[in-house]
Amino acid sequence: MNSHQESLIDYPCSFPIKIMGARVDGFAETICELVRQHAPDFDPSSLEMRPSRNGNYLGLTVTITARSREQLDGLYLALTEHPMVKVVL
Repeated sequence: MNSHQESLIDYPCSFPIKIMGARVDGFAETICELVRQHAPDFDPSSLEMRPSRNGNYLGLTVTITARSREQLDGLYLALTEHPMVKVVL
């Protein structure tokens, strides 16, 4: 990779993030608040939700306007460290 090419992503861009967690009250709302701390222009109405086959887990897809690698790194770190979150893709 060339030294001047730090990222394969051209910013800003639309960037979907998948988040899995236990299907508990407030999970989606909590994740939306966390995402908005890192991406203030995130629109919670764009959130996609899919329950797992047995209904124990909830998969969320949030699509943000990614503005930098630092922003994405910070958001991924915050999501993976959150106790309600099981997996972030």
